[in-house]
Amino acid sequence: MPIKFGTDGWRDIIAQDFTYANVALVASAHAAYLRAQGGTEVVVGHDTRFQGEGFAGVVAQTMSAAGLKVHLVGGFIPTPALSFAVKQLGAAGGVMLTASHNPPAYSGYKLKGPYGGSATPAIVAQVEGFLHRSPPPSDVPPADPVPLDIRDGYYAALDRLLNLEALRRYRGKVFHDAMGGAGVGWIEAYLRRIGSAAQFGAIRAEPTPLFYGVNPEPIPQNLQETMRRLAGEGGTTFAIVTDGDADRVGAVTAGGQFFNSHQIFAVLLKHLYDKGLRGRVVKTVSGSGMIDRLCQVLGLELLETPVGFKYITDAFLEGQQHPELAVLMGGEESGGLASRGHIPERDGIFNGLLLLEAVAVSGKSLQVLFAELEELTGFRHFYGRNDLQLQPGQSREALSAQVGNLTELAGHKVQSVVTKDGIKLMLSDDAFAMFRFSGTEPVVRVYVEAQSAGEQERILATATSLVQR
Repeated sequence: MPIKFGTDGWRDIIAQDFTYANVALVASAHAAYLRAQGGTEVVVGHDTRFQGEGFAGVVAQTMSAAGLKVHLVGGFIPTPALSFAVKQLGAAGGVMLTASHNPPAYSGYKLKGPYGGSATPAIVAQVEGFLHRSPPPSDVPPADPVPLDIRDGYYAALDRLLNLEALRRYRGKVFHDAMGGAGVGWIEAYLRRIGSAAQFGAIRAEPTPLFYGVNPEPIPQNLQETMRRLAGEGGTTFAIVTDGDADRVGAVTAGGQFFNSHQIFAVLLKHLYDKGLRGRVVKTVSGSGMIDRLCQVLGLELLETPVGFKYITDAFLEGQQHPELAVLMGGEESGGLASRGHIPERDGIFNGLLLLEAVAVSGKSLQVLFAELEELTGFRHFYGRNDLQLQPGQSREALSAQVGNLTELAGHKVQSVVTKDGIKLMLSDDAFAMFRFSGTEPVVRVYVEAQSAGEQERILATATSLVQR
């Protein structure tokens, strides 16, 4: 099977197609691209997946042989810390060996740009273009990789972004569920470093390539253990959850309730606003209408993009070039969030600490903070999603035409149709239903938001029935 790049690199099944030989091919193409851009240095790291250290070693050797100075991180590292290292060192790019939230059988090769974030589609396409070319000869003799420990530098950057006094004073309880991934130990170590009085609890805190038997994605079906642990907790207690490479964030609140990515986005946006930060807000089209309403209330410009963090990265980079377009915060439905002053990258570690800061400063639980936003905006948030297999012979084009021509759905009038990414039906009563086809498998994802749990379930059931007929 040919190597196929996705939005920020390449993922495949370990030992089937993700092999040392194929990883070397990709690393050679990546090195050729970096050298063609005049690059001289690259940073390489890995998460807790099978053979992470071995794959990182192959990349380091290949890139060194291509004439690049390689900074090789010792041990596993969160993706955002790797991205931070690229920017801090002034490297031409970075490589993170990870498959993020994918099942344990997968690994991946994530490309990082010199700005400290996911490679843009243009960079990915150019690297892919070098895959089938003969690499240029190197006039630089290969050298051993330079060992790199970026933790202190990364923590120092967080010091400048967080309210250290509030975090030090906070005496409540906070958990971190690292899901066995690359975030293991990073939040606890930071809180100890600054002298926080918080009571800390670790969940799934041993690094493991099997991720405790679940896919390392912070969604309810993978968080049953965390929900049980917090079922008997009260007050402001909550758990920060990070995915396999710790770039995404989730949360579980006291009583064992899942606190979804849209709620996290809204709470952090209001918190950043209250800290005096301003700028544009970027959300993907599948995100909650709560963000739209909150931006209206706060007087913030909102930019809506197709699904994919690459579009949010593009907005951050544009803001760096044109200060009047600076981004305050960007986020996607899957839990990837970035904010002003930090790298243009999803960062589950920083966002988890920022959630703790919001709780520490306000003295209120995440549930209360979000309830206050519902009161402020007059918007109620009930959100659901189904990932559905297309039926044999079912045509994407026919289904798109059928859905796009609807005038009502589950008793709600279709007020407009957005085709930015799939088909999004804007419904009466502040509801929506969105149908989006996967680019790699016969799956259609159905997203629904409504103003009550009953309406959300009813609209989602009706939308699902259109696909499953």
